[in-house]
Amino acid sequence: MFGSLAPQKYVRHVKIFIGSLKQTSRQRCLSASCRSDEDIRRFISENTEIVGEQSLTPEVKLRLFTPNCRFWRERPELWPFDDPYWAIYWPGGQALSRYLLDDPAVCRGKTVLDLGSGCGASAIAAKLCGAAHVVANDIDTVAAVATHMNSELNGLEPPVCLTDNMIGSPAEGFDLILLGDMFYDEALATSLHSWLDRCIETHGTQVLIGDPGRAQFEEHGIRRLLRLRAQFELPESVREENYGLTCSSVWCYRPEL
Repeated sequence: MFGSLAPQKYVRHVKIFIGSLKQTSRQRCLSASCRSDEDIRRFISENTEIVGEQSLTPEVKLRLFTPNCRFWRERPELWPFDDPYWAIYWPGGQALSRYLLDDPAVCRGKTVLDLGSGCGASAIAAKLCGAAHVVANDIDTVAAVATHMNSELNGLEPPVCLTDNMIGSPAEGFDLILLGDMFYDEALATSLHSWLDRCIETHGTQVLIGDPGRAQFEEHGIRRLLRLRAQFELPESVREENYGLTCSSVWCYRPEL
């Protein structure tokens, strides 16, 4: 589908690919639930490439979409699963993972939830930093399998992977919740806002948010309740992949502000 495009542009064109999947996503959602983990593993192995060097965390290897992959050129309606958000290492997740790896004490010995975990990079970073217990939550079953595979690539036991939607569920006793690139939709951001408040009020949970400064994030009311923890300049290739965004930041959510 994208065979004639420059390799460094691949994320923006994967986004186009994802957009073209929307019309038939309901039928495809059933596909993952009908396949074994072994089948999904085989599919991921055959249709992704191991990369990492061009990200903010070159020490972390991940299976992602690249121009060398079959579905770069294939008709999108042949994609058998839900939209492959797990196949991209989004810039907010990159910043969050880099922040943890630079300061392992943030999650060492703690119970950690990576919400909307996608490829599992932040969960992997938390495990590398010595977190006592890590849960990766993504509603896509394929993302859970990808997280297992990416953990194994990095010599780690996979985190606990949950595919139920945890947003709005009874607040669990996590010490730390990680959210990378989750503020892309206003309704989702609003539901996150109220749920995070309950987690903090009930358990004193710390919340870290990674985002490259998307409009939906900057314009949401939660933005005034955040304290900047770190900002990272994105590698040139990541800038080009993400429409020229130059930096990605990590924020601490402080509802008392």
